[in-house]
Amino acid sequence: MADGWFYPDFVALLDDGRIFVIEYKGEHLETNEDTQEKANIGELWEEKSGGKGLFLMAVREKDGKKLDKQIADKLKING
Repeated sequence: MADGWFYPDFVALLDDGRIFVIEYKGEHLETNEDTQEKANIGELWEEKSGGKGLFLMAVREKDGKKLDKQIADKLKING
């Protein structure tokens, strides 16, 4: 249950008008309760944004993908 404010690490207005929000966590924090709560909030915000918002819970490396690849995949950039 959310019990306070959530200040993401990065917020960007994309050229196409969408808002891209990134919350970055060190690997040691990737699975803690606070991180999961923020991920839930971000994912719900993205879902309710009507396609105008993108949320990424990023870590240094996830599923063999470094940070730049995680961002590119979220933005659907080939590379």
